[in-house]
Amino acid sequence: MAGIVIIGAGQAGSSLAVKLRALGYTDAITLIGAEPVPPYQRPPLSKKYMLGDMALERLFLRPESFYAEQNITLRTGEAVHAIDPAAKTVTLGGGVLPYDKLALTTGSDPIHLPAAIGGDLGGVYTMRTLADADAMAPEFVKGRHVLIIGGGYIGLEAAAVAAQRGLKVTLVEMAERILQRVAAPQTSDYFRALHRKHGVDIREGVGLEKLNGTGRVTSASLTDGSTLDIDFAIVGIGIRPATTLAEAAGLTIDNGIRVDGLGRTSDPSIFAAGDCTSFPYKGGRIRLESVPNAIEQAEATAAAMLGGDTEYLAKPWFWSDQYDVKLQIAGLNTGYDHVVSRAGTSFWYYKGDTLLAVDAMNDPRAYMVGKRLIESGKSPDPQAVADPETDLKTLLK
Repeated sequence: MAGIVIIGAGQAGSSLAVKLRALGYTDAITLIGAEPVPPYQRPPLSKKYMLGDMALERLFLRPESFYAEQNITLRTGEAVHAIDPAAKTVTLGGGVLPYDKLALTTGSDPIHLPAAIGGDLGGVYTMRTLADADAMAPEFVKGRHVLIIGGGYIGLEAAAVAAQRGLKVTLVEMAERILQRVAAPQTSDYFRALHRKHGVDIREGVGLEKLNGTGRVTSASLTDGSTLDIDFAIVGIGIRPATTLAEAAGLTIDNGIRVDGLGRTSDPSIFAAGDCTSFPYKGGRIRLESVPNAIEQAEATAAAMLGGDTEYLAKPWFWSDQYDVKLQIAGLNTGYDHVVSRAGTSFWYYKGDTLLAVDAMNDPRAYMVGKRLIESGKSPDPQAVADPETDLKTLLK
C-alpha cells in the first residue's frame, strides 16, 4: 500500500507524521526533506545557535533513530520535483513515489535581494536554514561591521546576536519604523531603545540602494545617499509561502496553499499545513508564520487525513528573544485602533472595546492573562488594564 507521503520535513511535517502514528495509523509514512539533516527547530538559529549557546544535536526535534522506531521513512537531502495528482505520485531524485494521500508542509522561503543590487555577492546571507546559519557563523568576529537589512523580528534577532558577539551593527529599515508591519509604535519604541542601548545603529526610513563589491560585498549604498563600509550583510526582508510544487500541481493558491478547516486542498487526496497554507479564521482567511501554528495545524490535519471532522481553530501566539528580553505575543493585532500600555512592559491592542492582542516583554503574567482572555472572547476594561494596582488575574473572572 502506498500510504501517506509528506513533503517538507520541518516542524509541521515532523508533527504531522508523529501525530499520524499516535492516532493509530499503521500504513507507510514517508517524510521527505530537502535539507540533509533530520527535522529541527528554526527559531534558535537566529538566537541561541548563532550565539553558540545551543549544540547542533539540541536543534533536532527528535533523534534520527526515532523515525525508524516509529516506522516513518525519513528521506533527507531529497528535493521533490513534481506532483502528479492524477497518478497520485511524486517525482524526486530517487525516482517516483506513489501515495494514497499527500501532505504538503513545505513551509516558506526567504525573500532574497536581486542580483542587480548585489544580492548575489559573497558575504550576503539570509537566515532561514541550518546551512544559512553555519555558512555565516565564521563572519561573526568581534569588531567586524555587519549590515542588517530589514527591521522585522528576524533582522532584530540577528542584530542582537551580532551586538552580543561584539560586532559593529547597522540596521536599516525602509519603513518609517522597525516592526511597522507587525507591531504598534509602542513596541517599536521599546525595541529601538533596547537595541540602541546595546550599540546598534538603527536607521529607519532608510533603504538599501545597492551592495557594492567585486565578488564579495565591501560596502553598501543607502537611499539617504550615505555609504557604509561593511564586512558582510544579513538580509531579513521577509518570507514567502513555498507554493511552487502546489502551483505546478494545479492546487488553488490564495496567499499560500488554500486549505479548508480540515487542511484539505482543492484536491481531495492532498492536504497541507504550516507556513505554506492559508486557512479559515473568524470568517476570513489568514496565513500564520509561527511554530505553534505549524504544530497545531499539522496535528489537526493528521486527524482529518484519518477521517476526523474537527476543524482547526487557530489560537495565534508568537515569541522573539532579543538580548535578555523575551517578547511574547498573544492574538492578532490586525485592525486595532488603540493601544493600552501597562507599566511599559506590555501593550494591549483594542478595536473599540474588543481586546485583540497583547505584546508582553519579560512579563509572562500579562502574556498568559491576555492569551486566556483572547481565547475566551473576554475584553477587560482598558482603564483596569492600564492601572498598575489592578491584579491581572482578576480580569479573568
